Amino acid sequence: MTLFQEFVREHRELDELFGRFLAAVHAEDAEGAAAAIAEFDDRLRSHTAREDETVFVVVAGEKLLEREAEDESARRFRQLRLEHVQVREVTGMIRRLLSEKADLEGARRLAPNLARRWDAHTTREEREVFASGG
Repeated sequence: MTLFQEFVREHRELDELFGRFLAAVHAEDAEGAAAAIAEFDDRLRSHTAREDETVFVVVAGEKLLEREAEDESARRFRQLRLEHVQVREVTGMIRRLLSEKADLEGARRLAPNLARRWDAHTTREEREVFASGG
């Protein structure tokens, strides 16, 4: 299995974990939703860290801001790293809502945002980077 195939497999596993979270929210199971989003969040953070270390490598001191002389590949990789940050932020918000306040309604309201961001991000990675071999 290539590194990219492994990342795609991890995307599907994360999709399954997200589905468990959604099912728990739908069932009004705050405890189950909290456990599912915690597992999703932990795995997501590990997954995105590995992608950032092996595929979307950051030059020392480089920020996520657009640079003047940025080629297409650097722009795409910077945008994908930024999407990693954004997805982790939404996941972290949901996790805190459930673990600190048992706020199932708040988690329910943020779930579509996370679903859209996660789907768009993984689709983009798989089509624009992984399918082309980098």
